[in-house]
Amino acid sequence: MLKLYETGIYLVGGESIVTDPAEVAAKTGKTVSQAEAARNTMAYSILKAHNTVEDMDNMRLKFDSMTSHDITYVGIIQTARASGMKAFPLPYVLTNCHNSLCAVGGTINEDDHKFALSAAHKYGGIYVPTNMANIHSYNREMMAGCGRMILGSDSHTRYGALGTMAVGEGGGELAKQLVGRTYDFARPGVIAIYLTGSPRPGVGPQDVALSIIGAVYKCGYVKNKVMEFVGPGIANLPMEYRNAIDVMTTETTCWSSIWVTDEKTKQYFTIHGRPEAYKEIKPADVAYYDGCVYVDLSTVECTIAMPMHPSNTYTIHELQENAADILHLIQENANKQIKGAQMDIVSKFHDGAIWVEQGEIAGCSGGTFDNICAAADILRGKSCGNGAFTLSVYPGSMPALAELMRNGCAHDLISAGAILRECFCGPCFGAGDTPANGEFSIRHTTRNFPNREGSKPGEGQMAAVALMDARSIAATAANGGKLTAATDLDVEYTNPEYHFAGEIYEKRVYNGWGKAEPDHALKFGPNIKDWPEMPALTKDLLVKVCSYITDPVTTTDELIPSGETSSYRSNPERLSEFALSRRDPQYVSRSKVMRQMERDRQAGKGLSDEVKAVYAALSKAGLTVDPENTDLGSTIFANMPGDGSAREQAASCQRVMGASANFACGYATKRYRSNCINWGMTPFLVENPEVFQLGDYIFVPDVRAHVLANDASFDAYAVKPDGTVTKFSVSTGVLTEPERQIIADGCLINYYRNSGKA
Repeated sequence: MLKLYETGIYLVGGESIVTDPAEVAAKTGKTVSQAEAARNTMAYSILKAHNTVEDMDNMRLKFDSMTSHDITYVGIIQTARASGMKAFPLPYVLTNCHNSLCAVGGTINEDDHKFALSAAHKYGGIYVPTNMANIHSYNREMMAGCGRMILGSDSHTRYGALGTMAVGEGGGELAKQLVGRTYDFARPGVIAIYLTGSPRPGVGPQDVALSIIGAVYKCGYVKNKVMEFVGPGIANLPMEYRNAIDVMTTETTCWSSIWVTDEKTKQYFTIHGRPEAYKEIKPADVAYYDGCVYVDLSTVECTIAMPMHPSNTYTIHELQENAADILHLIQENANKQIKGAQMDIVSKFHDGAIWVEQGEIAGCSGGTFDNICAAADILRGKSCGNGAFTLSVYPGSMPALAELMRNGCAHDLISAGAILRECFCGPCFGAGDTPANGEFSIRHTTRNFPNREGSKPGEGQMAAVALMDARSIAATAANGGKLTAATDLDVEYTNPEYHFAGEIYEKRVYNGWGKAEPDHALKFGPNIKDWPEMPALTKDLLVKVCSYITDPVTTTDELIPSGETSSYRSNPERLSEFALSRRDPQYVSRSKVMRQMERDRQAGKGLSDEVKAVYAALSKAGLTVDPENTDLGSTIFANMPGDGSAREQAASCQRVMGASANFACGYATKRYRSNCINWGMTPFLVENPEVFQLGDYIFVPDVRAHVLANDASFDAYAVKPDGTVTKFSVSTGVLTEPERQIIADGCLINYYRNSGKA
């Protein structure tokens, strides 16, 4: 059973859910106000310990450590350098688990890795070599600690099961920490995730996670809130099981997560040679939560998230029983959303079963030691077959791989026909094991967004990806690709003991924390470029709508693709050529026209006839125009942009391409909105976007003054090609004082430069 409470709840004694305050008093013999009880959560105490000001409603946080991988760290360090950073003021882990293919599209990824190693020397960082560990495995093993907070530039920065509140954000927020500033955030709501019961054999952590995601995502139940895991069911879950559930909390759009800690947590830290990292964390005797998700683990079934979102969930048995209807629905919905090649998933149902061609067990969610051992138990002595089906397994870290080799699980998997691969995040974002055209892939990874696995519909290549637990993937492999729930097999799970080989890290990881070498030279490759200059916000703003997206939600992957762009992550100009390429291939060419118009204006070359006509229409409508103090730019409209990845390039690429703003009905995540702000793009909110369309201009008079004043709403004007001018209302939502000035200055780098900190 999984239930969402319609009201807030009190948790009494860590186990009893109470909705009536009078019952709280009866149970405890004392009266506790809701406000007081809200301060008794685990989240509140950790946030309070990291808040640098007394105001807990408007926090300014400093983190214990940070982490980035090789898709994001170059841009972050470049931003911090330009903003005045001289040394890393906190431990900063730089992993190399995304751009690990050496050469994709003609550039050499290893140049980025050498840059990171040189930065670790110069500024005092921690460098984890290529394929040594994925970002989250390393941070779980070596950096997490009870009561700590970690900030990462990967959206799946989640270590709540280890008592660590971790937050995935865009690079600008990490750069702020690197120059001694704070993470400014209004205190979030806290939702109890109450676990009871124990999972049945064959039901894995992905099944639990997908069940929760399916229940909360569409209604926004935990959006931008903290998920606080409590209840007696936690004691029934091994630590890696908890870790694998926790990392998937990102897909609910929550802000962070935290779990009750116990003896199993203590044992985890002891095994990893860090017993001092443990302390007991639990809510006070009476804690108030803004909502509650009640999960009876004993009722969770093997679950599958069908294309193209982790919330598109069915039990595997439900899918099998209604295969024709569900597959038809999935295919129809996907093909309405996809531009280019069409998905064919209906054909996967034949001979009384659903058939898949590929299985992947990988990364921070699937590649845990326990998951892989369970897969080995299922496949021991069996065969994946020599047909179309293939299975690849990517362990999360080299210490985990070493133990899999020592205990024989690696041998069992390889003997069954699985391919054992390196510690690499590629299958999760489209840089590894991209399925063939028309294939159906099942993956224990974090996402199955459109084209997330690397297919390119615009070039005639389209695949379907579903998320499943490693156990059911292994069961499917044992049946040669016939979709199978792990609970349908009779398996003896061995649950082998884990031995951590810490010497592997000691021999290869460079730990320069506290040992900065200021004279050490940064090593630049030819494709590592500085950020281009960004203009400040002018008095007025005139932008052309260069993309108009009406999908309910627009993912980060649609704003900037993942896999095929990896080689250009350190080159802002070249990377920006990929902006919206999967969702709106004409966006770049349209934006380039506007960018050139602005460059011509700044160079004194005058205005184009098109812009002159827009100004004439505005003047005719009685508006005062000031072309000398009006930035010309591009913009996009999307109903709800920014679901998914924390990659700041989703915003910075638009900015480099000449964008000055986004218009939206709402922003899918705080991190995407923050990315827009940190790159100087005003995050406009509109209630009636139908007043403008693709190709229209939008004029916002006195925009700089409105932003700096954080006015609740103000006027904007849509200008049609025929000269029709329509007034409508816009707002920016609540902006902190620094956020207002960052937008006005044009970007975070300019803000620090102007404040004398750069």
